[in-house]
Amino acid sequence: MDIVINPEKSRWSELCSRKNDDDTLIRKRVEQIISQVRSGGDDAMRRLTLEIDGFLPVDLKVSEKEFQDAEAVVPESLKKAISSARDNILKFHNAQRFSEVEVETSPGVKCVQRALPIERIGLYIPGGSAPLFSTVLMLAVPAMVAGCPDIIICTPADRCGKVAPQVLWTAQLCGVRNVYKTGGAIAVAAMAYGTESISRRDKIFGPGNRYVTIAKQIVSGEVAIDMPAGPSEVMILSDETAVPEFVAADMLSQAEHGPDSQAMLVCHCEAFAKAVEKQLERLTARLPRRSIVERSLDTSRMIVFDNKDDIVSFANEYAPEHLIISMSDPWKVADGIKAAGSVFIGNWSPESAGDYASGTNHTLPTSAWARSMGGVNVDSFQRKITYQELTREGLSALSGTIVAMAEGEGLDAHANAVKVRLNADERNS
Repeated sequence: MDIVINPEKSRWSELCSRKNDDDTLIRKRVEQIISQVRSGGDDAMRRLTLEIDGFLPVDLKVSEKEFQDAEAVVPESLKKAISSARDNILKFHNAQRFSEVEVETSPGVKCVQRALPIERIGLYIPGGSAPLFSTVLMLAVPAMVAGCPDIIICTPADRCGKVAPQVLWTAQLCGVRNVYKTGGAIAVAAMAYGTESISRRDKIFGPGNRYVTIAKQIVSGEVAIDMPAGPSEVMILSDETAVPEFVAADMLSQAEHGPDSQAMLVCHCEAFAKAVEKQLERLTARLPRRSIVERSLDTSRMIVFDNKDDIVSFANEYAPEHLIISMSDPWKVADGIKAAGSVFIGNWSPESAGDYASGTNHTLPTSAWARSMGGVNVDSFQRKITYQELTREGLSALSGTIVAMAEGEGLDAHANAVKVRLNADERNS
């Protein structure tokens, strides 16, 4: 892994770059899949699933028996852990409930804002070598708290046509019983446009590989998505109070997600960076996903700054998905952070805690999108409507302002909508 010492600011943009593969061929294939599902419905979904995933789904929807089988297979120890995590996530997201706003902006003019749940929600849960049942919690729990009445899950099945039992058990724990055996761009297209089995969704949530990410971007012109999520990333800020072994372990926890994940260390001295490098070598040798980790670390970096102010400035330039602050007075450092998906404070706050059980959400902006958006929360599953009510007296008092502004913009009909009311009021008085 490269160690860069005190880089000039002219290099920061280059050092903050993510791995960008040419997705031209993938985009072309995704466009074909979306077009086929949009026009061919369930038949196209079955044909494409056989072609891509190697099995032909007779029933796209998971049956009640499959839920029962999952209940019997998932170990009690895992059920207990998932339930405990669910409770923490529910507690934190319950605290995010929106309170109605009602303000009298001037006498006789009342303005109200209310939050209403999005009606039809589609959750995408990745499968494959690591079925992310934790993502079921992170998406279904806030959707439930927001009051969304129609929630479905799409997730890939294996070649025997079975969905990971952990995913099914977690889904039913969160009250979601409508689960469909479909993955990748096929699932995104089905949720975006609807088929005979899957009704069109109002908003699609969930992470995925490059096919899923590109599919969400393509359909986002016609259906809302949570965010343009990309490969996972972590940045760790450290000084002499950090523990090299802890730092290395946190870097590897992201690197094992995939070969395109990125782990960044920004620290105070080269000696610390080299100590972390030794721990990375030692810990990597023990990991079953070693080949994935090594490919990820090839595009990861360590940056050394003598000036600690540069550490915070560089972090804001990178805008990481996950940011760990292992420095003295970490909350003071955190006050200077303006762009990050989720921040982990101190040596005893591993990124894994947020991924699973602390209570915050792990569906976060990547690829520097943290500069302009936050992670998934209860608000992500709602839309806000404003209301206003004016009395005769309220409109009369405000009329001069409205008419002057409308006429100033050359919109006489706007002004007239006020004048006709006041004129009618005068005639009737």
